[in-house]
Amino acid sequence: MNPLPYDGRHVLLDLHGCSGLDDLGRVEDALRAAAAAAGATLLDVRLHAFGPGQGITGVALLAESHISIHSWPEHGYAAVDIFLCGHRCDPDAAVEIIADRLGATGREVRTVPRGYGMAVAPLIG
Repeated sequence: MNPLPYDGRHVLLDLHGCSGLDDLGRVEDALRAAAAAAGATLLDVRLHAFGPGQGITGVALLAESHISIHSWPEHGYAAVDIFLCGHRCDPDAAVEIIADRLGATGREVRTVPRGYGMAVAPLIG
């Protein structure tokens, strides 16, 4: 018996013109608020700050997958991944919250469908 199809969305988010990207509390607040806005189940948040004026890397572990961030405060830039499983969660709500909490003045959003049990092209090669 084949498993039911699985549907996930992986959002690649580039944020520009951000502030507070070296502020551990601000970044943690953004991740926690994004998970809540998306309707995801937050399991844990793990962050590492590289020092004053330097970036932060980290992840919000979700029952539905994860939200990760890597920041470059000297460029006002943050790279964010939002991977959510199923149809119940709203990654677009997470995008809005993170962009707002980090004061982004510009953003690039790419959404990649992920899953199994979906039609796929065979490998050629």
